[in-house]
Amino acid sequence: MERKIKVVQYGVGKMSVYTMRYVYEKGAEIVGAIDVNPAVIGKDIGEIMGTENKGIKVVSLDDAENMMKETKPDIAIVTTMSLLSDVEDALMLCAKLGINAITTCEEAFYPMNSNPVATKKIDEMAKQTGCTITGSGYQDIYWGQLISSIAGSTHKITKIKGSSSYNVEDYGIALAQAHGAGLTLEEFDKQVASVDRISDEERQSMIDKGEYLPSYMWNVNGWLCAKLGLTVKSQTQKTVPQTHTEDIESSTLGMTVKAGTATGMSAVVTTQTEEGIIIESECIGKVYSKDDFDKNEWTVIGEPNTTLVINRPSTVELTCATVVNRIPDVINSKAGYVPTEEMGELNYVSYLGRF
Repeated sequence: MERKIKVVQYGVGKMSVYTMRYVYEKGAEIVGAIDVNPAVIGKDIGEIMGTENKGIKVVSLDDAENMMKETKPDIAIVTTMSLLSDVEDALMLCAKLGINAITTCEEAFYPMNSNPVATKKIDEMAKQTGCTITGSGYQDIYWGQLISSIAGSTHKITKIKGSSSYNVEDYGIALAQAHGAGLTLEEFDKQVASVDRISDEERQSMIDKGEYLPSYMWNVNGWLCAKLGLTVKSQTQKTVPQTHTEDIESSTLGMTVKAGTATGMSAVVTTQTEEGIIIESECIGKVYSKDDFDKNEWTVIGEPNTTLVINRPSTVELTCATVVNRIPDVINSKAGYVPTEEMGELNYVSYLGRF
């Protein structure tokens, strides 16, 4: 007998408006929602989505475990924070309960190269309970699959160079703050840039302890190397502030970002591989001025050279659609912490019904 896939939404901020709607429109159902914000706890998710009531109220974190035990979801969509350490408790709860989980957390895309301790902990628990945990989103396609597909049509590669920009206003205050938006240049240097002025040995020590703060491309480069069968020899990261000549209002930060202060950051990650291929990727996240727009540009250099440019991608919607379309892959995957590079190509899903 056919039944709908049951989904729990973990985090009901900006991204969940899309993920929940997409879940419903694909034929699945939301059976529970979780948040820590007192302003939304107790609200019907229909109010969050801007639709009619769905009969599902947002519960607090304290009630999350009991709710998931009662509803027995097939999968949880976690749309909260950007670092694995910030979503570790959520993913561990899902793993403990044997509930599959997919998160938009950027570090979770390939966390084994930045926080192996937490990744192993989640992996071991998920294997014990027979569920799958993974990270996905915009990077799954636009920094991952598209690039590996171009590489697959190239005879010889010497370098892969990528750059992607996005408006931190679209993703909530936690992400904006993680990018240093609103800081003075002195504050940015102390709080953000200084993290990367360390030796390779110091960086590895921080990674081993789960204390490293990777930019998004740190994990993307790891994903690409795994997907392309490349062996990482060394990897470095450098962050620099972005500024603007005029004041910019930030509704997410609730402040005016003054001219000359940090609107966000650019992070460049350079990976040297044993095969001689260099991957140099840059992500630029900042509070946009009226002239800025999202752009994704990658070049595979070799024989032949190929450049892919996508202007004005709908990054938020693409992130959420990718996550929802990945749901069957996660449900059908092996148990453990499984990066999407092991799940095969992402395909369009018209219906999330399940027998």
